[in-house]
Amino acid sequence: MKNIVQKVSIPFCGVMLGTAALGNLLQSYSEGVRYVCGLFSAFLLVLVLLKLVLFPEKVKEDMSNPILASVAGTFPMALMILSTYVKPFIGRAAFYIWMLAIILHVILIIYFTVKFIVKLQMPKVFASYYIVYVGIVTASVTAPAYEKTGIGSAIFWFGFVSLLILFILVTYRYLKFKEIPEPARALVCIYAAPTSLCIAGYVQSVAWKSKAFLLGMLAAATILYIFALVKAISFLKFPFYPSMAAFTFPFVISAIATKQTMACFANMGSPVPALKTAVLVETGIAVALVAYTYVRFMMALFGGKK
Repeated sequence: MKNIVQKVSIPFCGVMLGTAALGNLLQSYSEGVRYVCGLFSAFLLVLVLLKLVLFPEKVKEDMSNPILASVAGTFPMALMILSTYVKPFIGRAAFYIWMLAIILHVILIIYFTVKFIVKLQMPKVFASYYIVYVGIVTASVTAPAYEKTGIGSAIFWFGFVSLLILFILVTYRYLKFKEIPEPARALVCIYAAPTSLCIAGYVQSVAWKSKAFLLGMLAAATILYIFALVKAISFLKFPFYPSMAAFTFPFVISAIATKQTMACFANMGSPVPALKTAVLVETGIAVALVAYTYVRFMMALFGGKK
């Protein structure tokens, strides 16, 4: 067992996040399927916690790597979502888990800023940086479960401003320094996540909504989604790399964003029927990519290779 836990890496948190989010995406189809996704995500949570307990020095070492440190943001993000799964069973305790996750994410933002942003090295900037600063908008998505939309709204605006700044920074890095090691190339798929996450956070926590603003975000998210999907398909031929965790949450949250935008427009009295087809297509893609990635990670974990 210890040998298996030793092989667990920080990117497992990304798959944990994507699987938990997939359950929420599929909830309208089946509550049972949602809890199945929750169980698969919880299994990864147990593995990650065992890694923290049994190999803390290794985790500490990984946090000195800007890619792994940024991907670590998927842990509190997943914790926020999983807290909503257990809320019906543990009541108020779920709220404390949610708050703990937000605090952990804030600590990560501070650590990452001091460690990697103050003395910024452009060649070491990757799309995973979005996770640190925009990922906390997961709190905005889950805030209604705890009737804390005020907190959710404030966090949304922080994440949205961070998105604008990081889009310029990260895109400049990819255009200026085009040489990217093969193991890190799949990270570019994360481009699909931040705008879509902001859409979901906006719909869930911001009281006053602008159709034009929401439509603008959806247009940008759609362009980035198509870009990331084309890249993901091209990366499927690569051997397994932990960075393939980027095939999960970005595509799930994109489907969630489209689905929530469709519902929001309908509530505003301006339904967009075409979005229904887009939701079905994006949901199918999300399911396929999460299933594919989860299996690849399990093969890497239990396949006998380090």
